Amino acid sequence: MRATLSFRLARSAAFAAVSVLLAMGAHWFAGGGGPTTGALLTGLLAVTAGAAVAAGRERPPQVIVVLVVGAQAFLHLLFDVTASTGAPAHLTWHGGLTTRTGMLTAHLTAALLTGLWLSRGEEALWSVLRRIGAGAARCLTTLAALTALLRASLAGITRPRVRATPGPARALRPAWVLRHAVVRRGPPVSPVF
Repeated sequence: MRATLSFRLARSAAFAAVSVLLAMGAHWFAGGGGPTTGALLTGLLAVTAGAAVAAGRERPPQVIVVLVVGAQAFLHLLFDVTASTGAPAHLTWHGGLTTRTGMLTAHLTAALLTGLWLSRGEEALWSVLRRIGAGAARCLTTLAALTALLRASLAGITRPRVRATPGPARALRPAWVLRHAVVRRGPPVSPVF
């Protein structure tokens, strides 16, 4: 089953929104600076364009998880480069680990969980679409059968013929009488003496 352009764009926009919100939350949670509005819009447009390419048909869970991890890596780098704080976030120490390690762990964990969550949604969406398509096909088949039955029953009904010019009146015979049958009525004719 292939996706139409509008369906493809809707799916890719939803994927991009989830990815950008996840990246922004994981980036902020791990101690990074908040991304700028320009970085958010750039990330949203870039991920939407990338997802639109892959959204042409149903994808297996492994592909979805890889796409989410790739989107998270791209967004992490974008947010890290365009962070609103003065110092790069990956140089800050926090609890013995660099923020980069914390961000990497947060992004990967969130990406894996979100990828699995999105793949389940993808399966459910395509399952619903397949059921709707099968139901529509059954309805069309039933409608075609009813139309054929109606046409067949209407074909059996003959319309009365109307003559354009009046002719001599003749007795109407029932349709079941054979044309070659000879009808003789009355007593037998006896020979004349």
